[in-house]
Amino acid sequence: MDNINDLFNVFPRPGRIEWIGIRPVRREPVTVVDSIDVTEKKGILGDHYSGQSGNRHVTLIQAEHLPVVAALTGRDVLDPALVRRNIVVSGINLLALKDKEIQIGDAVLHITGQCHPCSKMETALGAGGYNAMRGHGGMTARVVQGGTIRIGAEVVVLPPNG
Repeated sequence: MDNINDLFNVFPRPGRIEWIGIRPVRREPVTVVDSIDVTEKKGILGDHYSGQSGNRHVTLIQAEHLPVVAALTGRDVLDPALVRRNIVVSGINLLALKDKEIQIGDAVLHITGQCHPCSKMETALGAGGYNAMRGHGGMTARVVQGGTIRIGAEVVVLPPNG
C-alpha cells in the first residue's frame, strides 16, 4: 500500500458497542438500554432528537476516551450517561470514520462529523468539563439503513462506494 488514500480504508479490527443510552426527554437524564431501533427518517426511535437533524441521528463516543475525560475532571471513572452520547464504541478510532459508512447489526450509519461538547458538560462534569471534553466528544451519524443496534455488536467499516 503505497497510496496514503488506501490507508484511510484499512482498520486493524472491528469495533464493539459497549454501552447505549437514549434521551427520551430534553434536559432529563439519559436512559441506559440494551438496544435501540434506528430508522432513516427518524434516527433513534424513542430519543428526543428523533426526526430532527438528519446529520445527527446518532451520537457515538470512543470508549477509550472516557478514562481520559475522567482523568481530566479528577474522577476515577466516568459514567457514559454524563456525556449524553447515544453509543459508546471500543476498539476502532471513531475520528478516522468521518465520511465513512459503518454497519452495526443490520443498521448502517454514515459518520457525518465531530460531536463537539456543549455547555451542559460544565454542569454534568463540573468546572472545566467543557474543556475536558474538547477533542473527546465523539462523532455524529446519519442512519442510511434502519435496524437494531445492540450492546456487544460489531462495528464494521464498509468499503467505500466506487
